[in-house]
Parts: sequence; structure tokens; C-alpha cells
Amino acid sequence: MLRKAALFLVSLALGTAGVTRVEVASRADLPVANYERVTGKVYFAVDPKLAANQIITDIRLAPRNDQGLVEFSADLEVLRPKAKGNGTALVEISNRGGKGMLNMFDMPLTRSATDFGDPLLFEQGFTMVWIGWEFDIPNREGLLKLYAPVIKGITGVVRSEIMVDKLATSASLGDRAQVPYAVADPDSATMTVRDGVNGKRTAVARDQWKFSSDMTHVEYAAGFEPGRIYEVVYTGKDPAVVGLGPAAVRDYVSYIKQQGEVERAIGFGVSQSGRFLRTFLYYGFNADERGKRVFDGVWAHVAGAGRGSFDHRFAQPSRDGHPLLNLFYPSDIFPFTDEPESDGGITDSILARARKDGVVPKIFYSNGAYEYWGRAASLIHTSVDGKKDLPPAPETRVYFIAGAQHGANAQPTKTVTQNRANPTDYRFAMRALLIDLNAWVTKGTAPPDSKIPRVGKDELVAPGALNFPKVPGIALPKGPYLAWRLDFGPEFRSKGLVTVDPPKVGAAFPVLVPQVNSDGNETAGIRLPEQMVPLATYTGWNLRDPKIGAPEVIYNMVGSFIPFARTKAEREASGDPRLSIEERYKDKEEYLRKVKEAAVALTGAGFLLKEDVEKVGEKAGARWDSLMK
Repeated sequence: MLRKAALFLVSLALGTAGVTRVEVASRADLPVANYERVTGKVYFAVDPKLAANQIITDIRLAPRNDQGLVEFSADLEVLRPKAKGNGTALVEISNRGGKGMLNMFDMPLTRSATDFGDPLLFEQGFTMVWIGWEFDIPNREGLLKLYAPVIKGITGVVRSEIMVDKLATSASLGDRAQVPYAVADPDSATMTVRDGVNGKRTAVARDQWKFSSDMTHVEYAAGFEPGRIYEVVYTGKDPAVVGLGPAAVRDYVSYIKQQGEVERAIGFGVSQSGRFLRTFLYYGFNADERGKRVFDGVWAHVAGAGRGSFDHRFAQPSRDGHPLLNLFYPSDIFPFTDEPESDGGITDSILARARKDGVVPKIFYSNGAYEYWGRAASLIHTSVDGKKDLPPAPETRVYFIAGAQHGANAQPTKTVTQNRANPTDYRFAMRALLIDLNAWVTKGTAPPDSKIPRVGKDELVAPGALNFPKVPGIALPKGPYLAWRLDFGPEFRSKGLVTVDPPKVGAAFPVLVPQVNSDGNETAGIRLPEQMVPLATYTGWNLRDPKIGAPEVIYNMVGSFIPFARTKAEREASGDPRLSIEERYKDKEEYLRKVKEAAVALTGAGFLLKEDVEKVGEKAGARWDSLMK
């Protein structure tokens, strides 16, 4: 591998790929695998006249320097091998300014800065990169941010959705902790409330609520009620050039490849940042200013069918879409598939631009059960009418991790849900898939075939056809989260301008869910030992506790853990149709033997590392002990 570290980490660098300089703020050795951590800031200047930059919404309106270039900067963090690495930059697209890649692949026991867990990423020799791309990140220690110019004097419609789990009299205009857009005209703002996604909006009188003194919050003396959907629509001003976020990722990755620090790059993103990567591909950011491929591999994890608000005027990048959170934002909108599909007279695909430019990367899409129930994931591999399977593109693999909720390794407890949270630890599969993807990108070694539920095999069905067992005390969802045909105005698709918000809502796309067996566990996809040798039912859905309102609705991002009865007598007493643990396994020893057999089979299929077989067994043994004590 070529190595030009001096060029990579000096404070002044050649102005290539939009990068004008990299300023290093700190540099320190790590107590693992001869690595060092580098933090700093990257400065960019891009030419708005270049075709590669004209995909950035409002780039022509952005302020320019004396050379006619648009300047911006971004926070940077890099963990890099001090000796020769494997030549691959693993670029995690930061989720709301954070860093989660080490927790995903190295599985540390704590979240401390010195706990690197099982150092798979380090032992493999990856250069790990984080670059700030989101402009509205709060100024908080450790978060990565994009410093984007704003366009003074521009106004436009902004919609802020407010959802609470307990009564509150104040709520932010921004999503989660993100910084909201400035309010241009407080008096013309409106607030409505409704019950349910398609409920009728009722106006809240303007004299009943007000903006906070700093114009970042809404204050409502009567109180925002749990489970209800409030929307504040106002005229915002001075929008940031949001599309410079993907440009920052594009240009920095292109830069380090040009400098020879790495030979190839894989973009990895979870949830919001997985949707970022799907949007990155869709808009054409995988071609740099010279038309060269940026990411050689892209992995969007638990992104469902989504894209997002990453390159339009007054975009709110943090807004997503869940059963009762951030509804009707431009996250789950056509197209959904990598290959062309037609809807409403439009034929399009996620990879249309990348294919035209000749820069299609190797792609992994991985989703758990929650994404089929809560993120419309079926749409990435079915026709828009939901009637047939669509094969993934040749460059794409799609993996369904059966029985998994949005996040891995949750505690099996309940606080705001009707059932205990789903503790499936799918990180073991993620570790193996990472090795598979890097081998595909580096050596051309084909990864495992896609593992998805299919319509043609009755593994992917309409919600009404789900054969879930009648477990006492367990209520089923009325249906999954739906993606809708949304109209944000005539210039949204062509110019990135939202003029109608809330949008006009048309018909929903048919969303299908994975079929289950008599235990309630899913029958297709990557079935981890928890599904193959079960002690419980693991679902991608969990309903809201009545105390937080809307108890018939799926709680955002949380699945269910519904243990089997320990004994036949307990099962019969409760009326549970699922066999008890004692009816399935003679003892713990037999259970663990079967777990190991299932784990070994996964290693042969490329979905588990051999060195992780014993760790899977340890987790299984701990789960047995917790249920049988």
C-alpha cells in the first residue's frame, strides 16, 4: 500500500478533491494494536460551477470567497495504524454527531474511551474515519459537526413535529437535541394536534402557546399530551447549505485515496447514517469532482427503505420516520430499490445516477425484524405493488437478520413498552459480514448470497396473513409503519424546494412483514442461534405502554422478548401454545450443544466468525441461567 502520512496529517495540504487543508488538533497513541488517534478539522472549498457540485441544493446561492469558491469545514477523527494497515478506510457516517462503529464491531464491555473490546477492527488493520457532515449538531464535547455557510435573506416553510412520552409544557423545535432553524415570523406560525398518523388535525389557538425567548422551543401551558402528534409550522430563515454534508464526506474520502493513505474506502452507516448512504448514492455523490468512485463499498444498516433530508432547502437531517415519530418527512419516498421501478409515471432507482456515472460500489443492506415492521424495509426488494419479489442488483446483497430489533444487545426489560425489549445481539453476524464485505471490495471474493424473506416462498406476507401464536397477554400490532406517496410541492424533486408542508398525502405503498413459525419466530433470513435454538419469541415489534398513550401503536425501534414457560405445567396453566423450555431441551448441556451446532453452521455460511462461536455459547448460557433460575 502506498503510504504518504505526511500529506495526510499535516496542517496545510494540497487543495485536491475540495480539501484545502487539514488542521490537526490532537494526536495520541492508543493502547491497542499499534494505532494512533488523530482529531482535527478539515477545510474545503468547492467550485459551484462544477457539475459534481451542482447536485448540492442552493450551491449557486451560497456565499463565495474571492476565487468564487464555497468554503466550509468539518470535524474529523481518525484511528489509523502506525504500521502498514489493510489499505481500507472504514468510514462511519456519524449518527447525529456520534461514533458507534467500535461498539458494533469490537463489542466493548463499557463505553469508555479505553475499552476497545475484542479489537477486530484494529487486528484487521482498518483505518477508521469519522467526518462531520450534519450542520445542526449541538456544540457538545465529542460530537462531530459540519460548519456550513448559510444563505442570508432566504425564507421558507419549516415543520416541527412534537411527540412526548410524558406530559410536557415545553418542547424543542429541533428533532431530538438538534439545533432548529431560526423563526422569521413568529406571529404567522401555526400549531395543530391530532391522534394517529391519519387523524384529523385540530388547530391550537395561537394565544395558547408561544415561542421561547431564544426562539428554539415551543411553550404550551396546557401541556403536550403523551401519544398525540403536534406540529408547529413556521416560516424559517437563513437556511444552511445542507448538501455540503455529503460533499464533505465525498471530498475527504476522495482526498485520502488520492494522497495514498488508503487504497479503498467502505462507507458504513447505521439507521440515520445508513439512510444518508442510500441518499448519497441516489443524488450522485459517489462520483468525486474528477468523476472517480468515492466509496468502493457501501453498507447501510437498519436503514429500512429510507433516504432522508440530507440535500434540500431547510432540510432537517435528524428527522426520520417511525410508527409514531417524525411522520411525513421526505425519508421513505420513491424510489426504494437499486434497480429501476416505476410509480406515478416516474421510473427511477437508488443507483440510477451511480450507474450512469460508472461509480456503483459493492453494497450491503442489512435490516432486522424491526425495520420490516417499523421502517418499511420490504420495499427495497419487492415491487411497488407488493405482489412480487425483485432480485437485488448484481452489486448488492440484502441481509435480513431475523428476530432483531433496531439496536443490538438491549437489556430485556420494559419501561415504556408492553413487552420486554428484544436482547438479540446481532453484532456477531455484523462482524462476519464486515470481513465478507472487505474481501469482496479488496479481492473480489463474492460474499454470501442475499438472505431475505421472499413473497414467492410465503416468507414475506401481508400483516393480516401473519401466523403469530395466540400467546396469553400479548397484543399484536394493527399493522406496520407505512411509506406514503407524499407531495412536497412541484419543485421538491427537481430543485430541492419544499413549498407544501405538511405534504399532501396520497396512497400508501404496500408494506409486507416476515412470516413466523408456531413459536412466533421468523422463518427466513440470517437466523441466529436465538432463533434456531430458542428460549423465547423474538419480534421486531413492541406496543406502547398505555401510560404513554397510543397503546395500539408500535413503539419506535424496540422489539419484544417473550420467554417460553419454563415447564409444561406453567405452560398449560397459562394457556401458552408454545412448548416450554423443559419440553424442548433435556437440560442446559443439551441446549448449549444445539446452540454450538447452530453457530458452527453459521460460520460455514459466512455469517459468523469461528472465533465467535464460544462467545455466542457464553451469551446463550447466561440467557438460560437468567430464565431458569
